Amino acid sequence: MPQALPTFDDVLAASVRLDGVAHKTPVLRSRFLDQQMQAQVFVKCENFQRMGAFKFRGGFNALAKLSEAQRRAGVVAYSSGNHAQAVALSAQILQIPATIFMPHDASAAKLAATQGYGAKVIGYDRYSEDASVLATELARSKGLTFIPPFDHPDVLSGQGTAALELFKELGSLDALFVCLGGGGLLSGSALATQALSPGCQIVGVEPAAGNDVQQSLRKGERVKIATPVTIADGAQTPMVGAITFEIIKALVHDIHTVTDEQLVQTMRFYAERMKMIVEPTGCLSLAAALQAGASLKGQKVGVIISGGNIDMARFSQLMSAYPASD
Repeated sequence: MPQALPTFDDVLAASVRLDGVAHKTPVLRSRFLDQQMQAQVFVKCENFQRMGAFKFRGGFNALAKLSEAQRRAGVVAYSSGNHAQAVALSAQILQIPATIFMPHDASAAKLAATQGYGAKVIGYDRYSEDASVLATELARSKGLTFIPPFDHPDVLSGQGTAALELFKELGSLDALFVCLGGGGLLSGSALATQALSPGCQIVGVEPAAGNDVQQSLRKGERVKIATPVTIADGAQTPMVGAITFEIIKALVHDIHTVTDEQLVQTMRFYAERMKMIVEPTGCLSLAAALQAGASLKGQKVGVIISGGNIDMARFSQLMSAYPASD
């Protein structure tokens, strides 16, 4: 029997678990951005979430639901960085042993933070090894609970609380742009959107080099691609999750893509105009909204930043590699 899909009730239950633990992140405006887009743009800043990304919401929600026996045994996860930090910090708060598989080329800042939260980190090659297989095998051999980065009902329900907060603060929206890798944030946001702003067009945004979800929606089934080569390391997923795809297929209106250069120009905008450091993956949503341009004129538009975890050396390198456009 297929697993029942999460519902908006699960997002509401997650918000109760997260109350007083997760930050209620700010919603910021930019007069310059509104003028440029001729729209009202509301930016939900999950870069100010604990450990610097929305991933904390899903990680904590999933770990908080574990039984005492599961907590004692410990958890295992894999991630390029933000889910790693989310699980590590949540495990530290809940006093649960955590082991995380991280790619050898993971951000130094994300690796250091994950280890700083007390998790044991095991390296792997993201281009030749399947981290899901590695984590599943370790879970089986050691009796651990595997917490996947997106394809899990408790994880995606937790992620949906970011959009829940946005709608509670603003009421309805005309459009909502959401960063997209494996689909946890997008599917959770879609559940909240359907319940609280059913007329809102919800758009997922992935890197042009890794448009597996766009391809999957067009084909009507999940498409697996080679691990994409993109600066958006949080969206280097070769295939959307099975659970997340079912929700996306039912509730998401469209999938847009943006280039690495567009991501860097959006990073520059956030830094110069809104005084925020946003990682490349976190810029997917606004980069696509900017490309949508005239189609959003006069509308009330939501944009969710997924995270802000990038070290300054890498930030500077990207700014130099992609000079400001005229």
